[in-house]
Amino acid sequence: QARSPLEQPLIKPGLAFQLPDGVNISKEARSAISRAASVFVLYATSCANNFAMKGKRKTLNAGDVLSAMEEMEFQRFVAPLKESLEVYRREQKGKKEARKDKDKKADSEEQDKSREEENDDDDERMEEEEQNEEEEVDN
Repeated sequence: QARSPLEQPLIKPGLAFQLPDGVNISKEARSAISRAASVFVLYATSCANNFAMKGKRKTLNAGDVLSAMEEMEFQRFVAPLKESLEVYRREQKGKKEARKDKDKKADSEEQDKSREEENDDDDERMEEEEQNEEEEVDN
């Protein structure tokens, strides 16, 4: 089963494809690939920026990047990128909900603690009042 280049494991930093067994990459080739990747990222960013400017925005978004990929004739990457983006968004939503749940739990525990302290204060006041009443009765 063939995997898309985005799903294949990283062998060396910056390489997003899997090499056949027995193939090695020289330091010079790794350097060339790294430079090419940098140029590609800058070009893709520039293209995406054009879409943002057309939309009268200063901030690039995922849609701009996907449009840039199509404009640069990398349509075959658009579907895997959309899938990766959806996975990322679901993960972020899950993390956000987990933080909310954690915050709610912490707030609830804090409220419980406050109630306990209030109850303890009430108990102490009642004991003091009872002692005062007993002292008044004794006098």
